[in-house]
Amino acid sequence: MTRINLLPWREERRNQRQKEFLALLGLTAALALMAAFGVVQYFSGLVENQSQRNIMLQQEIKALDVKIAEIAELEKKKGDLLSRKQVIEQLQADRSQMVHLFDELVRTIPDGVRLNAIKQSGSALTLAGVAQSNARVSSYMRSLEASGWIAQPDLTIIEAKGGDRSMPYEFTLGITLTKPKTSENVEGNAVASSGGSR
Repeated sequence: MTRINLLPWREERRNQRQKEFLALLGLTAALALMAAFGVVQYFSGLVENQSQRNIMLQQEIKALDVKIAEIAELEKKKGDLLSRKQVIEQLQADRSQMVHLFDELVRTIPDGVRLNAIKQSGSALTLAGVAQSNARVSSYMRSLEASGWIAQPDLTIIEAKGGDRSMPYEFTLGITLTKPKTSENVEGNAVASSGGSR
């Protein structure tokens, strides 16, 4: 019977398997390193891309902030212009009011009354003058009340000073400037009220 020694073959086979295992282990480690490197590179690219987008967004935000500041400045200028326009429109509307006021003062003043001073504060006026008697001042107040451009005559002071014997009474009178209702306004209000009642 022949004997075959299998020990060297087994030893070689074991060495071969060990070498294959080490090669496979090295290949796996290399693949793992490459995969990790690829993942790191991928996420680094994402971070870089997002950083560039953030920089672009910040630049756009700065540009929008500048535009918003310009819009706010334009809004302020618009408000200033509108307020000036309103003042001009008010002045144009009240331009003839002084003419009507002086006309009414001349037409309503009775004999025996003389005005010495007129002071205005907005739509309120203060008239200072002298009169022959209290009755003349009362008559003047009634005339002012009947006027369409003057309302709420209010006698502040009347006293006998005696400086001028022909007109011994000094008085101070407060009035308010108003705009009379025109016939067109009255008719328009009447039509509106009749239309609303239907």
